[in-house]
Amino acid sequence: MSTTKEKNSPKLLTAYALGEVGCQMSWYMVNSYLNLFYTDIVGLSSVAITIIVAIARVWDAINDPMMGQIADRTNTKWGRFRPYLFIAPPFLAIFNILTFTVFPVTGIMKPILCLICYVGTGMAYTACSIAYQALQNVIAIDSQVRQNLATARTVGASIIGIILSATVPKIMLTFSKVPIINEVTGEASADASGYMMAAVIASIAMIPVFWLCALGCKEKYTNQLHAGPTEKASFLDNMKGLVQNDQLLMVVLATVAGTICVTGRYGILTYYVIYVVGSFELIGPVFTSMTIGQLVSSLTVPFGTKIFGKKNYMIIMNLVMALGFALLFIFPSNNPAVICGLSFVGALGFGAPAICYGMVGDSLEYGAWKLGKRQEGLAASMLSFGVKLATALCAPVVILIEAVGYVPNVEQTAATKTGINFMVNILPAIIAIISLIPIFLYKLNDKKVAEIRADLDAGKHAWDHK
Repeated sequence: MSTTKEKNSPKLLTAYALGEVGCQMSWYMVNSYLNLFYTDIVGLSSVAITIIVAIARVWDAINDPMMGQIADRTNTKWGRFRPYLFIAPPFLAIFNILTFTVFPVTGIMKPILCLICYVGTGMAYTACSIAYQALQNVIAIDSQVRQNLATARTVGASIIGIILSATVPKIMLTFSKVPIINEVTGEASADASGYMMAAVIASIAMIPVFWLCALGCKEKYTNQLHAGPTEKASFLDNMKGLVQNDQLLMVVLATVAGTICVTGRYGILTYYVIYVVGSFELIGPVFTSMTIGQLVSSLTVPFGTKIFGKKNYMIIMNLVMALGFALLFIFPSNNPAVICGLSFVGALGFGAPAICYGMVGDSLEYGAWKLGKRQEGLAASMLSFGVKLATALCAPVVILIEAVGYVPNVEQTAATKTGINFMVNILPAIIAIISLIPIFLYKLNDKKVAEIRADLDAGKHAWDHK
């Protein structure tokens, strides 16, 4: 393999960022509004929602690694991973729309249809996201270039997040035929038509974005990285190999904890804004403040990781995030400027996923060096599964909302507001601190990765040093 210094390509960075834009256009509604849609619009109980999410995530436990192995074994003129970015997005759009559709059914058929649509969305999203994540490791070979691609990914997420946060609540209200009126504040909230039309617009716009990403990200290093005979290992053998990659496991564990922190909070943040702060219309400004904070955070990742290293900068970001959440709990929740300002501070730690994606690339080099196997698809599926496992663990949070006395579409008691405030801010802050444990056990730094890369270029592996 050539050891020529690889350069950053603005065109490639932009094309790769578009893939994350597509992912966010799909998952934003699910991540931010699905719980609220299920409780306040569809009328599902918290128990039904928890069961739906749990079943979907159990299936993901099977589906994600399978998809990763399928992608690893794909061989077309377009490459291993790009074909899925052309094929899967239209199916993802269809299921996204169905997920936010209120079907004219009652009784047990209501949660069953919600489950079918949600599982379908998860499967289509898996095909897109695993292919997209794996793509990073075959369109670049240099560790810093891969880190910059990961940063471009989070910048793309931040930019589309700002747009979606600012526009989706307004789109939902604009297309609502009979807006729901808060009995205390008199403010309007979106109805079923508003939710569905927001999903339709985002889903249709998402398809060409994925296609542009696939067109611009050529798999330059696929053949070079997979030169030589391909071992036909079984699925279980591949999974055992991944488990033996202890550094990848640390990244996955950190991702699980970090996702529980952020995604779990997103899942109930709308309840906090509507019922604690007291304004549906403030959802847009709060989410926008957070995505601006995420954008600023993501832009610091390239030089932050260069100065402090990936591991140390990850620790710094998590501590900043925990501080922002804790301050939100302490300070008054009825001041929009304070809420938006502290939401921005907490989101200054949201650039951490960019570091995780960079760590995955380094972990793949480590796995190839230690085990003699390079499995981009399965590695991506492990990270994807980690995210979905975290989502499953977040499902009972809706039950916790009801446990503190939440009742849809009415003024909440002071005790209920305090309980929601605690779950939205203090609980995620605690989890952010816990997520640092696997990061402390991560041992790959730039020097070590460079040594591994040099060994691989020379045809050497870990066992050659024994």
